[in-house]
Amino acid sequence: MSPFNTLFLFFAILSLNSLSAQATLEPPPQMDPRLLAISRAPSAERIEADIRKLAGFGTRHTLSDTLSDTRGIGAARRWIKAGFEKISSDCGGCLEVFYQRSLVPAEGNRRIPEDTWVVNVVAVQRGSRYPNRYVIMSGDIDSRVSDPLDGTSDSPGANDNASGMAGTLEAARVLSQYEFPNSIVYAGLSGEEQGLFGGKHMAEVAKAEGWDIIGVLNNDMIGNIQGIDGVVDNTSFRVFSEPTPATADERLRTWNRFYGGEVDGPSRQLARYIERLTSQYMDNLKAIMIYRLDRFGRGGHHRPFNDEGFPGVRIMETHENYYRQHQDIRTEDGIHYGDVIEGVNFEYAARLTAVNAIALAALAWAPPPPQNLMIGGAVEPSTQLQWESADGPNLAGYKIYWRETTAPQWQYSRFVGRVTEYTLKNIIIDNYLFGVAAVGKDGNESVVAYPTSLIPRRRN
Repeated sequence: MSPFNTLFLFFAILSLNSLSAQATLEPPPQMDPRLLAISRAPSAERIEADIRKLAGFGTRHTLSDTLSDTRGIGAARRWIKAGFEKISSDCGGCLEVFYQRSLVPAEGNRRIPEDTWVVNVVAVQRGSRYPNRYVIMSGDIDSRVSDPLDGTSDSPGANDNASGMAGTLEAARVLSQYEFPNSIVYAGLSGEEQGLFGGKHMAEVAKAEGWDIIGVLNNDMIGNIQGIDGVVDNTSFRVFSEPTPATADERLRTWNRFYGGEVDGPSRQLARYIERLTSQYMDNLKAIMIYRLDRFGRGGHHRPFNDEGFPGVRIMETHENYYRQHQDIRTEDGIHYGDVIEGVNFEYAARLTAVNAIALAALAWAPPPPQNLMIGGAVEPSTQLQWESADGPNLAGYKIYWRETTAPQWQYSRFVGRVTEYTLKNIIIDNYLFGVAAVGKDGNESVVAYPTSLIPRRRN
């Protein structure tokens, strides 16, 4: 071979190697067409029918009739269970449907005058590869009027919270048409108005059985667009999230004090995830991240999961109408009180259901997040990140995120491939906050993991 041909072959091989290296860092798709289809799938008509049916039980108060087939919480939960079973039948038995019961004693519970069974309705769409990793969507079954102990008066609870329960049923209809490596749980939780008892029991079961919970999406009032402040808005919704886990130990609190992370707990990352997907897949709809566990003096069924250390958020309308919450049905001084069907916008409820559905699907398709994320770069010109990979057949690699310390959402990102360490050259560690997400070959990402330890310094 001539020297010219040898030189040509050398540069050809070098070029091919360069192209191959670039190909390994070629980022996965930015959009998943399946998520776009899911975002358009929830039906306002089906949601309306479900809300009307739930409101038609008269009352779903925790202390209401459990034997009637037409009135009370017993009839409502049997109808919900039958609804999940019908969905499962339509998808060839893809859902495991069951009741989850807990006996709540009267002693020590001011809103439970006698020992009462609180019954959740649960449907599990079991994951094909990671069956013990769960993403959960919940709505509340129960309703109430002005007196929290009144289990007999009409309490249709059309928006609070037939809307969230109907959305959960509709999400199950839509997502049961797909298969996922991670499990999805659709839950109707009871006893919310009496003290978050249904969620508390489910969270305790999850803790005892070792569930690996990716995130909980609690839907509580997703159908009202006309606020008590006079604003009519169907283009935004709120996502409430706690900053750091309630179970954080002294080491984590010390880390947050010195290295940041006080607004970067798993629940807050879940809220950012939902906001990003909403911006990407939903037209004319804005997710407003509220940096707070819940509204002032009030609670929701994500909190019991947070109390056990699981990530969870509350999804709900932006503008509430307090005349339609926890009120006896009546008219006073020209004001109509009561949570009736006329206060629900079914198209809006369908859109918030779509937000849940794309978040559930994206998380259920995503690979597991990086583990034991560490960071380094003090008094250096660059930032180093190291992590452990959970691997898996769908893993394309990892994406590093960073943002200014006062920014609410991740601003910058870089796909770095299937590696377990990376140096961001000339990006000063002191000026930004950092995180890493696992990215699947289909483009779906895990929730961003935040570093919680330093990279050990190497000894010379």
